[in-house]
Amino acid sequence: MKTKWCIAAMWLLALLPLALVAVLYARLPDQVPMHWGIDGEVNRWGSKSELWLMGALGPLFALLFQFLPRLDPRKRSYEKFQKYYEATALVLTAFIAVIMGVTLAEILRPGTLSLGRVISALVGLLFLFLGNLMGKVKSNFFMGIRNPWTLSDPDVWNRAHRLGGGLFFLTGLATVVSAILLPEPVTFAVLMAGTLLTALIPTVMSYLWYRRRTGGGA
Repeated sequence: MKTKWCIAAMWLLALLPLALVAVLYARLPDQVPMHWGIDGEVNRWGSKSELWLMGALGPLFALLFQFLPRLDPRKRSYEKFQKYYEATALVLTAFIAVIMGVTLAEILRPGTLSLGRVISALVGLLFLFLGNLMGKVKSNFFMGIRNPWTLSDPDVWNRAHRLGGGLFFLTGLATVVSAILLPEPVTFAVLMAGTLLTALIPTVMSYLWYRRRTGGGA
């Protein structure tokens, strides 16, 4: 990452979950819900100290976003999609902060939110964002659909990411609509099925496109 204001904003967002835990820690019960099932019911409890580990995900992601491009053998590719890379860093660190905020709200006031619906809707919105962005990502080793065929051919990379972006967008849209209108187990099924297809279809198609471009050879 190169833009100074973007780096500063990313770190503010990344540290926000830890700040929320610190401010609210004394008010939290010793045992807090740590995981919810698809029906919205708590299926794992843990010590409130585990929330520090959840909060640490923000700084961890921020470190990765800031320094991974420097380690990538294709670091020059990032210059071609720098603003989209930085937008992704901001959105993902914000996503982690919002998830932490929602989790703390549910711990302090159980039942205030329909947690399954809220989390599903947030994931759906994240997918909508990623779907709009994927077609703009250029070949690199850390971000996007990375397999032997996309990494070997720029045209295959571009086609796979345009397809993946469309699938991400459709999955996100279906998930948001489902989170609003349908029961939580159905929403979970929509999200899982869409995620699986979004991962599988571009992978299969990138193999077929690569084989076609190379005449079926190795």
